[in-house]
Amino acid sequence: MARKIVFHLNCLEQGGAERVVTNLADRFAAEGYEVIIATEWYGENEFQTDEKVRRVHVGLREGDEKKSRLAQFALRVKYLRDLLKREKPDILIPFARKALYRGLMAAYFMKIPVLISIRTDPAGHYEERSDKIQIPLLFPRADGCVFQTEGAKEFFAPRLQENSRIILNPIHEKYIGVPKPAKRTKTVVQSGRLVDFKNQPMLIRAFVKVHDKHPDYDLKIYGGDSFDGTKEILEGLIEEFHAQDYIHLMGASDSLERDLADAALFAFTSDWEGLPNALMEAMALGLPIVATDCPCGGPRTVMTNGVDGLLIPIKDEQALVDGIDRLIEDPELAERLGGEARKIADKANGQAVYEQWRDYIEELCGKYEKRA
Repeated sequence: MARKIVFHLNCLEQGGAERVVTNLADRFAAEGYEVIIATEWYGENEFQTDEKVRRVHVGLREGDEKKSRLAQFALRVKYLRDLLKREKPDILIPFARKALYRGLMAAYFMKIPVLISIRTDPAGHYEERSDKIQIPLLFPRADGCVFQTEGAKEFFAPRLQENSRIILNPIHEKYIGVPKPAKRTKTVVQSGRLVDFKNQPMLIRAFVKVHDKHPDYDLKIYGGDSFDGTKEILEGLIEEFHAQDYIHLMGASDSLERDLADAALFAFTSDWEGLPNALMEAMALGLPIVATDCPCGGPRTVMTNGVDGLLIPIKDEQALVDGIDRLIEDPELAERLGGEARKIADKANGQAVYEQWRDYIEELCGKYEKRA
């Protein structure tokens, strides 16, 4: 009999953790597992799951918003716990910070293993006063943890490190096996939300310098607005540099596997990330890449400088200019790096990642059953 899995996170609004949960849930459901995604709310622009996956609301209910913040937190834990009592899953897998705490509290004193997953750079994101209270109290209760990078793993206590695995994000199959273009366009690309930590302003300033040297090249940035003011900053920079003819904000796209495939190169400029899906997708497409070596080590986990891409220091605008110029001016190097980058699909395809999660889940459930 197939196991029942409950994934828990805030919502399925389009983001890195949400994409991974959606992909994993669909894959487990296709393999015969019973899968539930328990979320706190419904977003406006969400990933769609397979019809075999059940979506359950465990967030606040009508009238709850009038209660105190502490009462609301307690209710969120209670509603998740009620779901666990009702469904009796074989394992609970919460994704991302607040969901981890809710999941560990909801499953307390219940015979359900909890596999937590850290999805971002812990430095700066797991360091608030509440984290310093909850982490030592709750994380020892986790039966296992999935990290994306060694850097994220090393942030936490040895016990959690010892009971963990590093598993890459699955690359969507539409990015795998896309034919190499007969000829590359003279376009530099980036994909990802317009949000402050991706440091897209640095990319625009750097590309203005690149364009001075290579006036036949343009820049296209694909990504939806995060509404944190980044889009307005980028629009202001484009206007300030009179770059409307060669720097374009393309908005969100559902066809990046076609939009990006024949670009000259992909520029990744984040100041920090977990494990960036956009970078891995660009690698799978065989794009030449220049990327910031940002904490907590995501690019370094999937790329080797000079082998399948160019890694540069974060916030180093001149290094970005030099990296882009180098790939434009040395097409043989660019093609070699892009060809090597494609190999990421061998270890981060959906089946390979699913099997790593499946084996870890079965291991944890097996240990739990032996102790019961």
